[in-house]
Amino acid sequence: MRLRRAVSGIGAMMLMVGGARAQPPGGARGGTTIGAGEECPPGMTEVRPRSCRAPELPAPSIVDYRPRSTLVTAGHAVPKAKFPVIDFHGHPGAQLNSAAGLEELGVALDGINVRLMVAANNASGDALKRQLELVKASPTMKDRVRILTGIDFRNVGPGWAEKAVTQLEADVAAGAVGVGEIGKGLGLSTRKADGTRLAIDDPALDPVWQAAARLKIPVFVHTADPQEFWQTIDVTNERWLELGLFPGRRYPLEQYPSFEQLMKERDNMFRRNPKTTFVAAHMGWHANDLGRLGKMFDEMPNVNAEVGAVLYDIGRQPRGAHDFFVKYQDRLLFGKDSFQPEEYPYYWRVFETRDEYFDYYRDYHAFWKLYGIDLPDTVLKKVYYANALRLTSGLPRGGWPK
Repeated sequence: MRLRRAVSGIGAMMLMVGGARAQPPGGARGGTTIGAGEECPPGMTEVRPRSCRAPELPAPSIVDYRPRSTLVTAGHAVPKAKFPVIDFHGHPGAQLNSAAGLEELGVALDGINVRLMVAANNASGDALKRQLELVKASPTMKDRVRILTGIDFRNVGPGWAEKAVTQLEADVAAGAVGVGEIGKGLGLSTRKADGTRLAIDDPALDPVWQAAARLKIPVFVHTADPQEFWQTIDVTNERWLELGLFPGRRYPLEQYPSFEQLMKERDNMFRRNPKTTFVAAHMGWHANDLGRLGKMFDEMPNVNAEVGAVLYDIGRQPRGAHDFFVKYQDRLLFGKDSFQPEEYPYYWRVFETRDEYFDYYRDYHAFWKLYGIDLPDTVLKKVYYANALRLTSGLPRGGWPK
C-alpha cells in the first residue's frame, strides 16, 4: 500500500503536461497525515508511514521526467542474435513491393541475424501473388521471406464460408505458408452482413479454421490489445502516456466488448478447433500474467504464442520469465511486429544476457527498466527458429543449426 500511495501522488503531479502545479497547503514542511489504507492527496507522496508531503520544486511532466541512473553494472551490447532467427511476426511493408525493397530488407536482416521473415500483412488473392512472385524471382531473398495469407471477415453471412475457404485454398496453392496476421478488428469492430458484431468464436468462421487444419498451416491471431487500454485513464494506468499519445487505442466499454469478453471468445475458438494450430500474437496479451498463459498452454495443446511487442513485460520479471520460457520452450516463437531493425537488439539482450536495469526502446510502452532472462542455448534455438520450422511446413528447411 505504501508504494501505491507514493506512485499515486507522484503520478498526479507528473501527469501535468504543462509543468508545475501549485503546492497543496502545508508545502514541503507542513505535510499531511493520512489514515491507514488511505492514499496521499494529489501532488503529494508518502515520505513516512501515513505522512504525506509535496516537493518544494515544481513537478516535471511525465514526458519530461527522465532520471539518469547512477547504477554501475555490467552491460553487453547484442547487435546480432546468437543464432539465426525466424521473425514470425514480420511487417516489412513497402519493401515487399519491389526488387530493390527486398534487397534493402535483406541488408537490414543481415545486420541483426534474422535469416527469415514471415510477412504477416494479411495479403490475399492478386496482391499475395504479386508479392510471392517478387520473392521467388529474387536470387538473394527467395529463401528469406515467406508470406501468410489473409482472410476477409467483412460481411460474414450466408455463403461467406465457402468463398473464404476457396480463396484460402487458392492462396496456399500459390505459396502462402499460413494465415495471418488476423487482426484485432475481429471481435472488436468487424461487422457481419446483418450489421451485428462478428464475435471471434462465431460458428460461421469454423469452416476456415477447419480448412487450415486440413491444409496443415498455422493460424496467426492477434486478439484485442493490452488490457490497460480498457481501464480508466488516470494516474494508476501503466499505459497513461501511450493512451494520451494515441487516442485511438482507448476502448470505452460503452463502445467495445470488454477485454475479458474478447479473451473468452478467443479461447472458445481455440478449444472448438483442436486440430487447428494457432499462434497467439503478443503472447495473447498475457505476458503480464504468465500463470494465465501457462494455464492456456496446459489446457490447449494446439495453441502457441509469439513474443512480439511485449518485451516490456518479459524483461521486468527476469526470474519468472526465464522459468516460463524454459517450461514452455516448445510453445513460444520469436516475432517482432513493427519492423524497426534498431529495436531487435533489445530482444537479443533480454533473451541472451543477465544484464540488469537497462532501457526499453519506447518510453510510452514502459517507464521501467529491463533485465536479461539468460535463456539456455537449447531454448534460444527453439524460440528463435526451431518452433517456427516445426509448426510451419512451408519454411525453408536447410542450413539451420542443430
